[in-house]
Amino acid sequence: MASLEDTFVGLPGWAKALALVAVLVLLSFAYYGVVHSSVSSELEAARAQKQQLQDQIRDAERREKQYLELTQELANREAADLQNRRTLPEKAEIAAFLQDLNRVAELSGLTIRLVEPRPEQRQELYSKIPVVLALKGRFHQLTKFFYNISKLDRAISMENIRMTQPTLLPSGEVVVSVDVRATTYRRPSGKGN
Repeated sequence: MASLEDTFVGLPGWAKALALVAVLVLLSFAYYGVVHSSVSSELEAARAQKQQLQDQIRDAERREKQYLELTQELANREAADLQNRRTLPEKAEIAAFLQDLNRVAELSGLTIRLVEPRPEQRQELYSKIPVVLALKGRFHQLTKFFYNISKLDRAISMENIRMTQPTLLPSGEVVVSVDVRATTYRRPSGKGN
Protein backbone atom coordinates (compact mmCIF):
# COMPACT_ATOMS: atom_id res chain seq x y z
CA MET A 1 0.00 0.00 0.00
CA ALA A 2 1.36 3.30 -1.02
CA SER A 3 1.59 6.16 1.41
CA LEU A 4 -0.27 9.42 0.99
CA GLU A 5 2.97 11.19 0.25
CA ASP A 6 3.85 8.77 -2.52
CA THR A 7 0.40 9.15 -3.99
CA PHE A 8 0.63 12.94 -3.92
CA VAL A 9 4.10 12.91 -5.55
CA GLY A 10 2.84 10.66 -8.32
CA LEU A 11 -0.03 12.99 -9.26
CA PRO A 12 0.25 15.22 -12.30
CA GLY A 13 0.79 19.00 -11.70
CA TRP A 14 -2.81 20.00 -12.41
CA ALA A 15 -4.05 17.43 -9.84
CA LYS A 16 -1.62 18.77 -7.27
CA ALA A 17 -2.88 22.30 -7.90
CA LEU A 18 -6.48 21.10 -7.64
CA ALA A 19 -5.68 19.30 -4.36
CA LEU A 20 -4.07 22.47 -3.05
CA VAL A 21 -7.12 24.52 -4.01
CA ALA A 22 -9.37 21.94 -2.33
CA VAL A 23 -7.29 22.08 0.86
CA LEU A 24 -7.41 25.91 0.79
CA VAL A 25 -11.19 25.85 0.27
CA LEU A 26 -11.59 23.43 3.18
CA LEU A 27 -9.35 25.59 5.37
CA SER A 28 -11.33 28.70 4.35
CA PHE A 29 -14.64 27.03 5.29
CA ALA A 30 -13.15 25.83 8.55
CA TYR A 31 -11.80 29.33 9.31
CA TYR A 32 -15.15 30.91 8.46
CA GLY A 33 -17.06 28.35 10.48
CA VAL A 34 -14.86 28.38 13.53
CA VAL A 35 -13.11 31.76 13.76
CA HIS A 36 -14.92 34.25 11.55
CA SER A 37 -18.49 33.39 12.52
CA SER A 38 -17.69 33.50 16.24
CA VAL A 39 -15.83 36.82 15.82
CA SER A 40 -18.67 38.14 13.69
CA SER A 41 -21.29 37.19 16.30
CA GLU A 42 -19.12 38.72 19.06
CA LEU A 43 -18.79 41.87 16.96
CA GLU A 44 -22.56 42.09 16.53
CA ALA A 45 -23.05 41.54 20.27
CA ALA A 46 -20.48 44.26 20.98
CA ARG A 47 -22.28 46.65 18.59
CA ALA A 48 -25.60 45.94 20.30
CA GLN A 49 -24.00 46.47 23.72
CA LYS A 50 -22.41 49.72 22.51
CA GLN A 51 -25.82 50.96 21.33
CA GLN A 52 -27.38 49.97 24.63
CA LEU A 53 -24.65 51.79 26.58
CA GLN A 54 -25.02 54.89 24.39
CA ASP A 55 -28.77 54.85 25.09
CA GLN A 56 -28.05 54.54 28.81
CA ILE A 57 -25.58 57.46 28.61
CA ARG A 58 -28.16 59.63 26.82
CA ASP A 59 -30.77 58.68 29.43
CA ALA A 60 -28.32 59.44 32.26
CA GLU A 61 -27.45 62.83 30.69
CA ARG A 62 -31.16 63.64 30.33
CA ARG A 63 -31.79 62.69 33.96
CA GLU A 64 -28.75 64.71 35.10
CA LYS A 65 -30.08 67.75 33.23
CA GLN A 66 -33.51 67.28 34.85
CA TYR A 67 -31.85 66.87 38.26
CA LEU A 68 -29.83 70.07 37.82
CA GLU A 69 -32.94 71.96 36.67
CA LEU A 70 -34.95 70.68 39.65
CA THR A 71 -32.08 71.47 42.03
CA GLN A 72 -31.91 75.03 40.69
CA GLU A 73 -35.69 75.40 40.90
CA LEU A 74 -35.63 74.11 44.49
CA ALA A 75 -32.86 76.58 45.42
CA ASN A 76 -34.86 79.43 43.84
CA ARG A 77 -38.01 78.38 45.69
CA GLU A 78 -36.14 78.08 48.98
CA ALA A 79 -34.71 81.58 48.50
CA ALA A 80 -38.17 82.95 47.66
CA ASP A 81 -39.66 81.13 50.66
CA LEU A 82 -36.98 82.57 52.93
CA GLN A 83 -37.74 86.07 51.64
CA ASN A 84 -41.48 85.44 52.09
CA ARG A 85 -40.89 84.30 55.67
CA ARG A 86 -39.01 87.54 56.35
CA THR A 87 -41.79 89.59 54.78
CA LEU A 88 -44.64 87.65 56.35
CA PRO A 89 -43.37 85.52 59.27
CA GLU A 90 -45.46 82.84 60.98
CA LYS A 91 -44.89 84.23 64.48
CA ALA A 92 -45.82 87.73 65.60
CA GLU A 93 -42.23 88.60 66.62
CA ILE A 94 -43.46 91.79 68.31
CA ALA A 95 -40.13 92.44 70.05
CA ALA A 96 -38.24 92.36 66.73
CA PHE A 97 -40.92 94.55 65.10
CA LEU A 98 -40.74 97.15 67.88
CA GLN A 99 -36.93 97.04 67.77
CA ASP A 100 -37.03 97.72 64.00
CA LEU A 101 -39.41 100.67 64.53
CA ASN A 102 -37.22 102.09 67.29
CA ARG A 103 -34.02 101.65 65.26
CA VAL A 104 -35.49 103.36 62.18
CA ALA A 105 -36.87 106.22 64.32
CA GLU A 106 -33.47 106.76 65.94
CA LEU A 107 -31.69 106.68 62.57
CA SER A 108 -34.19 109.21 61.24
CA GLY A 109 -33.65 111.50 64.25
CA LEU A 110 -37.20 111.17 65.61
CA THR A 111 -38.35 110.93 69.20
CA ILE A 112 -40.86 108.21 69.99
CA ARG A 113 -43.25 109.47 72.65
CA LEU A 114 -45.63 106.49 72.71
CA VAL A 115 -45.57 102.85 71.68
CA GLU A 116 -48.85 101.04 72.25
CA PRO A 117 -49.27 97.50 70.87
CA ARG A 118 -52.86 96.61 70.04
CA PRO A 119 -54.50 93.16 69.91
CA GLU A 120 -53.85 90.97 66.90
CA GLN A 121 -56.64 91.00 64.30
CA ARG A 122 -57.08 87.69 62.49
CA GLN A 123 -58.05 87.70 58.84
CA GLU A 124 -58.65 84.75 56.53
CA LEU A 125 -55.13 84.57 55.04
CA TYR A 126 -53.09 86.62 57.52
CA SER A 127 -53.18 88.35 60.88
CA LYS A 128 -52.71 92.08 61.46
CA ILE A 129 -50.52 93.22 64.34
CA PRO A 130 -51.10 96.96 64.92
CA VAL A 131 -48.95 99.24 67.08
CA VAL A 132 -49.91 102.87 67.74
CA LEU A 133 -46.94 105.26 67.67
CA ALA A 134 -46.59 108.90 68.66
CA LEU A 135 -43.56 110.46 66.98
CA LYS A 136 -42.01 113.90 67.20
CA GLY A 137 -39.48 115.51 64.88
CA ARG A 138 -38.90 117.72 61.88
CA PHE A 139 -40.87 117.09 58.71
CA HIS A 140 -37.92 115.76 56.69
CA GLN A 141 -37.09 113.38 59.60
CA LEU A 142 -40.65 112.04 59.42
CA THR A 143 -40.43 111.50 55.68
CA LYS A 144 -37.08 109.77 56.15
CA PHE A 145 -38.68 107.53 58.81
CA PHE A 146 -41.56 106.51 56.52
CA TYR A 147 -39.15 105.90 53.62
CA ASN A 148 -36.86 103.71 55.75
CA ILE A 149 -39.84 101.75 57.11
CA SER A 150 -40.76 100.94 53.49
CA LYS A 151 -37.28 99.47 52.95
CA LEU A 152 -37.54 96.93 55.80
CA ASP A 153 -37.88 93.25 54.85
CA ARG A 154 -41.02 92.79 56.91
CA ALA A 155 -44.40 93.91 55.51
CA ILE A 156 -45.41 97.04 57.40
CA SER A 157 -48.14 99.52 56.55
CA MET A 158 -48.44 102.97 58.09
CA GLU A 159 -52.12 103.86 58.59
CA ASN A 160 -54.18 106.64 60.19
CA ILE A 161 -51.37 109.19 60.00
CA ARG A 162 -52.36 112.35 61.91
CA MET A 163 -50.15 115.39 62.18
CA THR A 164 -50.75 117.89 64.96
CA GLN A 165 -50.13 121.59 64.93
CA PRO A 166 -46.44 122.27 64.21
CA THR A 167 -44.39 123.85 66.99
CA LEU A 168 -41.80 126.53 66.33
CA LEU A 169 -38.75 126.08 68.53
CA PRO A 170 -36.61 129.03 69.71
CA SER A 171 -33.88 127.77 67.34
CA GLY A 172 -36.23 128.45 64.43
CA GLU A 173 -36.90 124.76 63.69
CA VAL A 174 -40.43 123.54 63.16
CA VAL A 175 -41.27 120.30 65.01
CA VAL A 176 -44.26 118.18 64.06
CA SER A 177 -45.99 115.57 66.22
CA VAL A 178 -47.43 112.59 64.38
CA ASP A 179 -49.73 109.82 65.56
CA VAL A 180 -49.65 106.75 63.33
CA ARG A 181 -50.71 103.13 63.44
CA ALA A 182 -47.88 100.88 62.22
CA THR A 183 -49.33 97.53 61.21
CA THR A 184 -47.30 94.45 60.46
CA TYR A 185 -48.61 91.09 59.38
CA ARG A 186 -47.98 87.41 59.95
CA ARG A 187 -49.19 84.35 58.15
CA PRO A 188 -51.25 81.94 60.17
CA SER A 189 -49.42 78.79 61.10
CA GLY A 190 -51.01 75.37 60.83
CA LYS A 191 -51.04 75.08 64.66
CA GLY A 192 -53.83 77.61 65.25
CA ASN A 193 -51.59 80.44 66.61
